[in-house]
Parts: sequence; structure tokens; C-alpha cells
Amino acid sequence: MNTDEQTTQDNTTVSQVDVNLDELFGMPGADNVMLPEEEEEKKSLFTKETKTDYEFLDSKTGVTSKPDTEEQTITKAEVEETIAELDNLISQEEDSGNKGRPKVDKSGLYELASKMIEEGTLFGFDDDKPLDEYTTKDFRELFEANFQEKERKIKEDVPKEFFNALPDELKTAAKYVADGGQDLKGLFRTLAQVEEVFELDPEDENHQAEIARQYLYATNFGTPEEIEAEIEDWADIDKLGQKAKQFKPKLDRMQEEIVSRKLAEQETKKEQQVQAAKQYTDNVYNVLSVGELDGVKLDKKTQNMLYSGLVQPNYPSISGKPTNMLGHLLEKYQFVEPRHDLIAEALWLLADPEGYKNKIKDQGTKNATEKTVRMLKTEEAKKISSSVTPDEKQQTRKTTSNNTISRTPGNNMFKRF
Repeated sequence: MNTDEQTTQDNTTVSQVDVNLDELFGMPGADNVMLPEEEEEKKSLFTKETKTDYEFLDSKTGVTSKPDTEEQTITKAEVEETIAELDNLISQEEDSGNKGRPKVDKSGLYELASKMIEEGTLFGFDDDKPLDEYTTKDFRELFEANFQEKERKIKEDVPKEFFNALPDELKTAAKYVADGGQDLKGLFRTLAQVEEVFELDPEDENHQAEIARQYLYATNFGTPEEIEAEIEDWADIDKLGQKAKQFKPKLDRMQEEIVSRKLAEQETKKEQQVQAAKQYTDNVYNVLSVGELDGVKLDKKTQNMLYSGLVQPNYPSISGKPTNMLGHLLEKYQFVEPRHDLIAEALWLLADPEGYKNKIKDQGTKNATEKTVRMLKTEEAKKISSSVTPDEKQQTRKTTSNNTISRTPGNNMFKRF
């Protein structure tokens, strides 16, 4: 082989990304039922698709209490103390209105709030009410809302700062997990291999053969024997170092693409799962919104119970993950409070809906027929009873001492004539 004319080409391999249906759809168990994304807001069947961030209601937060240009951190106790002082002022203001006491002077609050807003350490409400018309209650709401917003921002920024401080390998792993990836062993094996390639030095004679070998394998140059023969040829003519320097940047880019491709596959998989979950939720809504199931009318309460029971993860599961009512009841009647008759009936319905429903209809028809026959027999007995004369009734009532009906000529059907 002429090594001077020998060239290598970069090949791109396109592989199909498979979606694990076990992660989208389930078998009997709470861990396998279909649910929307956890972040989705809980809603009733007829709730409009609106989202409001109420996170600021969950906790008290702090902002700077002094009009300094440099941002300050205050403790939760200081925040509560400030709010308590404002509550005290509100009480005084209410007392002044009811008992003729002098009104509380709000000028200090106005000056403080104005200066802090001017310096950017306090944010005003987005209404048109002038600050000088604020009541003490308004100032309290303003300061408390800023306290809460401050802590919300801290909670939001801390994870970002922590993530940015991680090594690149852990950033990659964090993104992989955030997108729903679970094969961490495979991911770290890939990252370890990539790191080993990155550490190869084309200036080091001990690394040059490995760089060439990795590159030729990555570009599908040929069989292992052909690759080793090519490396030996380069070494014999003192071109192995030159090839290593030529291949190393390309090899590094290939390794980066390997990691990027793995992350992209997981991201695509997550998007497919999100779409499948949304389609599932929409289908449940469309089925229930018509107000009936197989001809059976549904009231609004039942509609909402079925909807939330299918799409909202309101129950704990033995897997540790939250599940919906369907998954909860499957677990309950299989393992916690065994009712395998119910589970078998549910399985029958799911496996053969038409056959199950026909059996139920046949059973209902049979019960209705038996009831009708009993009613007809009863009515016939009443008619026969009403056609008997008083004398015949008196004869029928005659019995012997051993409580048997007496033989009389009028009622012996076996009498010889």
C-alpha cells in the first residue's frame, strides 16, 4: 500500500433512536401508568390551560432593609420582625380610625420605599397607584412581596451557580439525568473513554500509535489487522508522529460528537415522551368531555373524578414515585388489600371489552326475565284465587289433626270415576 497516497475519510454514522415503550405505557402497577410531566399544573376536567406561578406564596423571603447601594442579606428572623412591626403600625392605624387617635405617620415608610426603589433594591407593584397614596397595609404588602421575591430568586439562582461550578463531566451527567436518562453506568463509561482520548498527547511517542489506532477505528478504516499494518507502515517511514498530530484534533471532535449525540438522543427521547404524555392527556379529556361512556351518562363530579384519576399523580406508589388513581387501585387490590376478583374482572374488561359487556348484558336480561316470570306467576295465582267460590275456599281450609289437607270430593284430582 502506498502510504503517501493513502488518505482517510471521516464517516458519519446515523442510528435510529428507539423509544422505550415501558417508560411510556404500563403493565399492572402504579409505576407503569401513563402520566403527564410532573411539572404540569393540576387541573379539573374543564379548567382552562392557564399557568400562574404561585411559588412566591410558599415561603417568606428577604430583601435589603437599608437603602445601601450594595445588596445585603437579612435573615428570616429579621424579615419576620419587620413584618411584625408593620402589622403593629396597621393595628395602630385601625385604632386611630375607630377611637379618634392620631393617625400613624407613614412619611418614614414612604421615604424608605422611594429611596430603595430608586436604588433598585426594592421593586414597586405594577399598578398605577402612586406611592404617596399607599396605606400602611400597602407598604406591608410591598415589603413582604419583595422579601418573597428575593428568596425565590435565591432558590432559583443557587442551583444554577452550583451547576456552573461542576466539572464538565458532571454537567453532562446532570443534563442527561434531567432529560430522564437512567443508564448512568453507560454514560460514565462513554465519558471515561472520551477523557482518555482527550489526554492522549501527539507529541508523546508512546501515545502516537494509540491516536492513529483510535482515529482509524472511528473512521471505519478497515479490519483490526489492516489498521495495525497501516500503523506499522507509518512507523517504519517515520510518519506516525505526523499522522498523530493530523488525527488528534479530528479525533477530539469525534469524541465530543459522541457525547453530544448521546445527550441529543436522550433529549429527543424526552421530547417524544412529553408528546406521548400530552397526547394521552388530550385523549382522556376528549373521551370524558362528551359526558358519557358507552352510552352511560356521566355527571360533572364523575367526569372530574375519572379525569384526575387518570392524569394526576396524587398517590404514593410502592416504587417510590407518585402515581394516579388507576395505578394506586391496581397496587391496592393486587398487593395491599388483595381483591383478585376485581383485578380479574378489570383484566377481562381490558382484554375483551365486547365479550365482557355482552356477558353483563346477558346477565341483566336473565335477571329481568326471572323477575318477570315470578311476577306473572304471582298474578296468575291471584286470578285463580279470586275465581274460587266461598264454599270452595271453606272446604280448602279444612285440615285433619296432623295438619294435612283433607280429602274431599271437590279437590281429589286422582279420584276414580
